[in-house]
Amino acid sequence: MAVALEEARQAAQCGEVPIGAVLVAADGEILARAGNSPIARHDPTAHAEILALRAAAHKVGNYRLPGTTLYVTLEPCVMCAGALVQARVARLVYGAEDPKAGGMVSCYRVGLDALLNHTLQVEGGVLAAEAALVLKDFFRARRQKT
Repeated sequence: MAVALEEARQAAQCGEVPIGAVLVAADGEILARAGNSPIARHDPTAHAEILALRAAAHKVGNYRLPGTTLYVTLEPCVMCAGALVQARVARLVYGAEDPKAGGMVSCYRVGLDALLNHTLQVEGGVLAAEAALVLKDFFRARRQKT
């Protein structure tokens, strides 16, 4: 999660909403890491989770990523939660919950409710205070500029 927080901080420095993600193989190898980048890429799907999944899939040569764990600083949205299911990620570990748009536990239960063809293990609250502070600081600074 510390690496995901680094990615989030880098995204903030670029003016992006500070969310970071790291995808790790079963043996502990980091397959990919990314920060949010929809503004710079002009791409509404360029969330940290999606970018990490894309990079890892390219690296391993398969769109399926079984046995992997995704660490992300904020609970994934519905789009990213769906991508985790499609990629067959085994486990998600996230920091802060997203009460407005959370796709895993806060608003929806994508990948947990057994309605889809894949379920994943989910652990939330890991370094949650630190992850939430990165987001709060970013938005506080943004409000002060206006």
